[in-house]
Amino acid sequence: MKRVSVYVKLRVIGAIDSMVGNSIVSRIREVSQLTFNDEDGVPHVFTWRTIQTWLSIYKQGGAERLKNRPRSDKGKHRKVSPEHLREAIERVLPEFRDTRYNKMMIYRRCIERGVLSQGECSQTSFFRLIREYDLLTPVSQTENKRRLAFSKQYANEMWQMDTMFGPYVKNGKTSTQAKLIAFIDDASRVVPHGQFFFSENTDNLITALRSGLYKRGIPQTLYVDNGAIYTSAEINQICVRIGTLLCHTPVRDGAAKGKIERFFRTCRDQFLLRQLDLSSLEALNDQFRLWVEDEYNTWEHGTLQMKPIDRFGMDLERIRFLDPMEANDELFFFEQDRSVRKDNTFQVCNVRYEAPRDLSGRKIQVRFNRANPKRIVVFYHGERMGEAAKLDFLSNDRAPRAASSAPRANKQGG
Repeated sequence: MKRVSVYVKLRVIGAIDSMVGNSIVSRIREVSQLTFNDEDGVPHVFTWRTIQTWLSIYKQGGAERLKNRPRSDKGKHRKVSPEHLREAIERVLPEFRDTRYNKMMIYRRCIERGVLSQGECSQTSFFRLIREYDLLTPVSQTENKRRLAFSKQYANEMWQMDTMFGPYVKNGKTSTQAKLIAFIDDASRVVPHGQFFFSENTDNLITALRSGLYKRGIPQTLYVDNGAIYTSAEINQICVRIGTLLCHTPVRDGAAKGKIERFFRTCRDQFLLRQLDLSSLEALNDQFRLWVEDEYNTWEHGTLQMKPIDRFGMDLERIRFLDPMEANDELFFFEQDRSVRKDNTFQVCNVRYEAPRDLSGRKIQVRFNRANPKRIVVFYHGERMGEAAKLDFLSNDRAPRAASSAPRANKQGG
């Protein structure tokens, strides 16, 4: 049914006051019996529940809230992604000689091989996606930028990252739905790291990112969507420190992050369907880690025709790794500006600290782990000054012991 304009909705709401009735509900029911014509003269009759919803929205936000908004999934492919369709096509293309095939023959072969199903991709959708993303055009000939972005040449050129809602896991006396934060390498299809958490927040994202960097090295580009945790200041700070370019997908781009979406689908079909131990988050993560490292990363990939871990190993000489040093922990700390007082102290999380050097009256940058702020590292003009110590009022109250200027007498000498 055609969506009516805000002007029709306002006429319907305005008719409520002119109706006869002892209550607002009775007047709304009277309006639901009327017929309203839109700008094109098309008659409409609305249920009393629809009218009641419009009235509630109007009271909360006025006429602006009544305007029709585009669908949140507009432009997205709800059943099959272009990346998944491309992999299906590449699996059946070798069965055809030269160029003696057409789109209908490829579609039928994909259905017969089981790499696609009619339920997830109809013939019309298949033809439309092929035309939109040039899926049958060789990569060397296509000019479609989204098509060219499907595959990087070397491992760790780009990681795709996203979050998937997982199973309900025991959390104390209740069960909470776990969220999987995972990464996938664009060129090799290796999953550097994936971890379930009870909440999707910046601290958990940093925990997952840190594990991925230590395990598989530093990516040149991190490809994420526009969610709040992926646009936070902490993630931008970390990427700047390690030399990684943080890229965000275009809004409602159906081809964006196709590989991580395909991995999530595999995870649902092959891992989450198992009889898993959901007694704790630790148990779930242990099972997931074994599945990724022993099965997913070591299975032959249909598009690559080799194991992802072997493809990743071909580019080891090009990969930068983080050294497991304590100083590297500071790369993942949250950074804030602070002003040092005249007594050379500053405050973090309602705790007073003493600067490691004389920085009174200056603006400094402090780095710390927000989840466990035991170490406060001080930087000034990009130079590391050292770690700050908690202010000890009692120690500062005692005057320092003066050094004796005269040499101590020799007890044995005369």
